[in-house]
Amino acid sequence: MPDPPPDLVEELYRTPPDQFVAARDAAAAEARRAGDPRSAREIARLRRPTVAAWLVNLLAIERPELVADLVQLADALRDAQRELRGPRLRELSAQRRAVVGALVTEVRRLAAGVDGAPSAGKLPLAEVEATLNAALADAGVAEQVRSGRLLRPARYAGFGEVPRPQLRLVTGGEETPPVTPARQRRPDRGAFRAEQAQRAARAERARRRSALEKELARARTDQEGAEADLAGAVAAERDGVAALDAVETELAELERRRAVAEQELSRSRLARRAAERAATAARRRSGEVEAAVEALDAEEGDAEAGDGPAD
Repeated sequence: MPDPPPDLVEELYRTPPDQFVAARDAAAAEARRAGDPRSAREIARLRRPTVAAWLVNLLAIERPELVADLVQLADALRDAQRELRGPRLRELSAQRRAVVGALVTEVRRLAAGVDGAPSAGKLPLAEVEATLNAALADAGVAEQVRSGRLLRPARYAGFGEVPRPQLRLVTGGEETPPVTPARQRRPDRGAFRAEQAQRAARAERARRRSALEKELARARTDQEGAEADLAGAVAAERDGVAALDAVETELAELERRRAVAEQELSRSRLARRAAERAATAARRRSGEVEAAVEALDAEEGDAEAGDGPAD
């Protein structure tokens, strides 16, 4: 049965999880309307990813070159661990931390540009980071990350290939050489020298093994400390993002209250101006009426004065 069109699948897995089911069902319905029931069934079988898996898919879809760099680094780390190259392993481990940190930052930036994505404070960046570290340790997880079709985040407790290889130096020739049957004649001087050389070689290998095991123990201690520091930094960053979101929410509420207060003030000013105009008109009217009363009083006074001499 043919797979759904890759472009359509990519677009679906670029969609935020809250909108995935609706977009998938709409795409399946469109395929049925187009007369392609098989594609419609395959589209309907696509499963919704978690938020963390969606973020990793978004990174793989939008920035495939960064994920390719991550896979190359994973190959180099596995090679260095298999060969127990301590200095190279420490160098690559430091590079791994820097690369994973940069990818998590890029994931947050990509999510901020997607409509309907969770807010920055609600992004499960710790799960994204754990998935990227698992991709560095497990080639299978790395391939799932590259596909952009991840459904669940991955996690790996240690570091190395899965299953974790036995950290044992294999140099060849470590098996106990077969015992040469004793002969009833004087030992061969050449055989004696060869046995001494083998003993010296075994001693040298034992010395190298001990040095490498000590170096590996130091590397693991450094790694554990770095992982603890990284976890603390991620938690602190998460708390900072949450605090910033809270402050932004408070600012938004204050802006809303300010707008309401400004509207109330504007209405109050309009009411005051209307009242002032009414008061001015009332005062003017009162003055006019008072003048009319005074004129009437004066007229009555004149009338009374005119009536007096007639008596």
